[in-house]
Amino acid sequence: MESQNKGAEQFAKYPSLQDRVVLITGGASGIGEVLVEAFTLQGAQVVFLDINDEAASALIDRLSPNAAHAPVYVHCDLTDSAQLAEKLAAIITRFTTIDVVINNAGDDTRHKTEDVTPEFWDRCTAVNLKHQFFVSQAVIPGMKWQGRGVILNMSSISWIIPSTGLPVYVASKAAIVGLTRTLAHELGPHGIRVNCILPGAIETARQRENWYTEEYVNEILGQQAIKRMLQPEEVARLALFLAADDSSGITNQSYIVDGGWV
Repeated sequence: MESQNKGAEQFAKYPSLQDRVVLITGGASGIGEVLVEAFTLQGAQVVFLDINDEAASALIDRLSPNAAHAPVYVHCDLTDSAQLAEKLAAIITRFTTIDVVINNAGDDTRHKTEDVTPEFWDRCTAVNLKHQFFVSQAVIPGMKWQGRGVILNMSSISWIIPSTGLPVYVASKAAIVGLTRTLAHELGPHGIRVNCILPGAIETARQRENWYTEEYVNEILGQQAIKRMLQPEEVARLALFLAADDSSGITNQSYIVDGGWV
């Protein structure tokens, strides 16, 4: 697979990310894959969680030859709270503390309001919201101990537009903004910054395969001020800045990457 960050030398290098431990959920594909690559190329020690072993292995093979620290993959079903707690404990034991957490994993499978069952609600919120809280909860003690840390939560513009046809996902993404704001104020006195990224229509393989009909692409471009499809690395470059010490005065904020849709 060709590098997602082709031409990355023209973009910013962040010395403060060198050797930092960065934990990324949902890191094997989509935006998460590009986040893993972007932070690895900055010299960070990246640990990523996912369930797609094949994609994770291919990503590690591609990045390792040029990496100061080869990415570390941990197979984990984020919707299984007991498994998640066990895997996080092992990661923290190995690395002592986590410097940056990016709660990226999500599932925007379309669903109708009338078809939502309690079981679907629980599964959807588990992957789109619940894990963001419990991953953060697990790393907070270590961040408090070292007096610094960064938590980045991945929301979406879906609740602002608002999107239709995926109500539980939209509810979860709106809740993430509230979670970000309360954690920012709780953790700020300990030197921990908490921010949120709200992507718009980002052209990942999953989006192309499942949702990007000609009609939908035309709708996207009709709404955006920038008349081209946005790429995952455009989200990753914002994440790099928010994770680095360059943004040391920024917390409690939500940043939109949507080409001017909102």
